Amino acid sequence: MKLLSQKNHFLQRIFENKMTIFSFIILAIITFACFFGTYLPFIQDPNIQSLNERFASPSSEHLLGTDELGRDLLSRILFGGRISLLVGFMATTVAIIIGVIYGSLAGYLGGKIDALMMRFIDILYGIPFLVLIILFSMLTAEYAQIAGDWFIERGFPENEIEPLINIIPLFLLIGAIGWLTIARIVRAQIISLKKEEFVEAAITLGHHPSFVLFRHILPNIFGPIIIYASLTIPDFIMFEAVLSYLGLGIKPPNSSWGVLIKEGSNFLETQPLSLIFPGIFFSLTLISLNFIGDGLRDAIDPKSTKKSL
Repeated sequence: MKLLSQKNHFLQRIFENKMTIFSFIILAIITFACFFGTYLPFIQDPNIQSLNERFASPSSEHLLGTDELGRDLLSRILFGGRISLLVGFMATTVAIIIGVIYGSLAGYLGGKIDALMMRFIDILYGIPFLVLIILFSMLTAEYAQIAGDWFIERGFPENEIEPLINIIPLFLLIGAIGWLTIARIVRAQIISLKKEEFVEAAITLGHHPSFVLFRHILPNIFGPIIIYASLTIPDFIMFEAVLSYLGLGIKPPNSSWGVLIKEGSNFLETQPLSLIFPGIFFSLTLISLNFIGDGLRDAIDPKSTKKSL
C-alpha cells in the first residue's frame, strides 16, 4: 500500500507540472514523426537529388522546401531525427548499464577495490576522447560495412541499413565513454544506502551479497538513475551533432540533425530556412528532454525544488 501511495504521489506531481506534460507531448510527437512519419506516402527518399529544385521554397510537393542538392528537407529532417534520437537513447542505455554495474560494485565492495576502481575512472577522465573516437571509427569502419552488406543481402532496406552502419559504432562508443559520471553517482548512493538498517537486516538474515545489492539497494536508487538518464540523452544527442558537424559522425549522403545543421550553416545568409527548420526540431527535442528531466527530478524528490529556492 505504501509503494502504491508513493507511486500515486509521483504521478500526481508529474501531472501537476504542466511544462513537463507539455514537453512529453512535444517529444512524443517528434519521436513518432521521425520513426513512423517516414512511412507516409508523401515523404520522399531523403537521398534523391534534383538539382533543378535546389533550395526550392516550401510547397505542396516539398513541405519544408529542399536543400542545396534538391533533396526534400522534411524527409531529411525526419530520417536524420531518427538517427539522432537513436544515438541519444541507445548511447544513454549503454552508459547507464555500464555505469550502474561498475558504480554498484565499487560502492558495495568498498575498500581497496573501490579505491582502485575509482582511480581507473580518474585515468579515463584524462583521456582525449575525440582521439579515441577517430581511432575507433577507423578500426570499426570495415567491420560495420561487412555487417551492413550482410543485412542488405538478406533483403533489408538499404536506405535504412546504411545509416545504421555508422551509428552503431558511434552510440556504442559514446555510451562506453559516457558512463563515468553515472558510475560516480551510483557509487555514492550505494555507499550511503548500505549503512541503512534494512540492508544490515538483510545481511544478518544471511542473504547473498549480490541478492542484497540487486534486490534491496539498487531499487532504491532508480530515482537518481532515471533523472540522470533524462538529462544525459540531450547531452548525447548534442555530442552526436557536434561529431557530425566535425565530419566524424554520420557519413553522407545520410543525415542526422547535426549534419543538417552543418549543411544549413553553409548557406545561412542566402538560404536561412535550410538551417532554421532542422534547428527547430533539434532545439525542441533538447528543450523538451531537459524539462522532462527537471520534472522527474522534482516529482521524485520534491525537496530538491525547495532547496534550490
